Amino acid sequence: MTTRRELLKLGAVGALGLAGMKGGDDDAPSTAPAAAPVTASLLAPQNMPVPYMGVFRRPPELTPFETGFDDGDPARPYARYALTQKLGQAQFVPGLNTTVAGYNGIFPGPTIRVSQGTRTEVRIRNALPATSFLHPGAFKTVTHLHGSASLPQYDGYANDSTKPGEVKNYHYPNWQPARTLWYHDHNHLVTAQGVYSGLAGIYPLSDVYEQAQLPQGEYDVPLLISDAMFKADGSLGYNDNGHSGLWGDVIMVNGVPWPTMKVKPRIYRFRVLIGSISRSYRPTLSTGEPIYVVGTDAGMVPVVQPVKSWRQGTAERYEVLIDFRKYRPGQNVELRNLSNKNNINFANTNKIMRFQVIEDSGPATSFTSIPTTLEDGGAPNAARGGIPTMKLTRDMAVAKRNLRVVRENGEWTINGVTWADVEKSGFSRLFGNPQPYQVEEWTITNGSGGWFHPVHIHLIDGKIIGRNTNGGKPFAWETGPKDVFYAGENESITVLMQFDTGAHAGGRYMVHCHNLVHEDHDMMVQFSVGDYRTNDPVTSDPPVLDTSPADSYPPVYRPGLPPGT
Repeated sequence: MTTRRELLKLGAVGALGLAGMKGGDDDAPSTAPAAAPVTASLLAPQNMPVPYMGVFRRPPELTPFETGFDDGDPARPYARYALTQKLGQAQFVPGLNTTVAGYNGIFPGPTIRVSQGTRTEVRIRNALPATSFLHPGAFKTVTHLHGSASLPQYDGYANDSTKPGEVKNYHYPNWQPARTLWYHDHNHLVTAQGVYSGLAGIYPLSDVYEQAQLPQGEYDVPLLISDAMFKADGSLGYNDNGHSGLWGDVIMVNGVPWPTMKVKPRIYRFRVLIGSISRSYRPTLSTGEPIYVVGTDAGMVPVVQPVKSWRQGTAERYEVLIDFRKYRPGQNVELRNLSNKNNINFANTNKIMRFQVIEDSGPATSFTSIPTTLEDGGAPNAARGGIPTMKLTRDMAVAKRNLRVVRENGEWTINGVTWADVEKSGFSRLFGNPQPYQVEEWTITNGSGGWFHPVHIHLIDGKIIGRNTNGGKPFAWETGPKDVFYAGENESITVLMQFDTGAHAGGRYMVHCHNLVHEDHDMMVQFSVGDYRTNDPVTSDPPVLDTSPADSYPPVYRPGLPPGT
């Protein structure tokens, strides 16, 4: 059995060239992380992807294997889905195959589109081999639907692991306003390796307000942006630079390196998700034209924000509009990456993808202008005490808490606490204990010097009300509801949040850095809404042995658009 100490040393496993790697005990900010020795892909020139040669593709959309109504009530629809975590082969680089561990064996995993008010059950079977190909431990998994107000036992609690050969049925309420969620691995100590190996997919939640105000169908495009490095044989390399982070030299969009997408001269909506495990991005258009931010992690923004670029860390989601009507057919427009402090950049990491404008075709759409304001319709659970996130005010807060992220003695901590401390307490140690529907004000401070930290708070939607940078105000692109808060170098962010668990009692939820290497080593704590013993996330509904035949629940995907569009 692999010990915790051995797992904490796994940053080098599968790496590309380990000589001279910086150790994990040097906490001087001046050496982190850009000064750490790094390695790029070891691919032969003929196997190295060339920017914009790849054809853009959208992840396939999964259909439910069963639909119906709870107790026959048409107002209470449900849908059941099935996913199998298994190995698959991808062709990320020319001429070579890459083994991935993916949902249904693909990366990204299938997109699951759901309408507000339709509860879902997602049956997730672990059909992976006994041992991971990126670390020597067991290939256990935990699935977190990021952005969902799920019960703790379905929230992807880091210690609620599913072993190979087991299955867990996750329940998702989907009562929240429209947003871009995503599902990914969350297995403690090796979350970074799980996500990096391919365990990630997109889960858009829609409602009538979003459908009426933003592009749909062909013009609603998910972009899962990630980075990777490759060994000479095309397999994934892994190097976390002494537990600082992994920065690959190949940027991928939906699993295609630097793809080219054909677009019509229309307005497109892009759901931009950073699925990298460490890298942050600053997207911008090569033309210098504005991009319009219409949604943040947890839903639509009240006021549409035109920006020339925006800063986006791992796990953050921004929904943006790009107006291609101003470009002529045949014109190319690049989505570039200006990057941010303390990334490690390579020759082509300043590129993300290219848009190639083509002649218009097909029926006209009703979406013909950029909106200036958006209305989310309010919280659907307002009768129970829910308040729309962007209407929260400081006078509503019943408590103020400070959350300080820092590196100490080679480990990443929150207020000096690690997840190991939580485990030692029998999972009773809490950062906070709000009651259902209470509002609190949290200030997140990055005290770690030369690193940035995208801090994710499970369960909640938050409103940023202050920054110690940008004149004390949130940046233009983060003026909507958020659940990941980018704490740049020496930055602090003040956030209002309501602990809204919907119709159910609460329980324990995690707070962690979404640089997944930092989360694993060991920047994660927990809070509880109400009694921490309620809905125990490990024992309330544990995984069970899967006795179904291997070919049960074959996936059925909706017809897709032609490749490249």
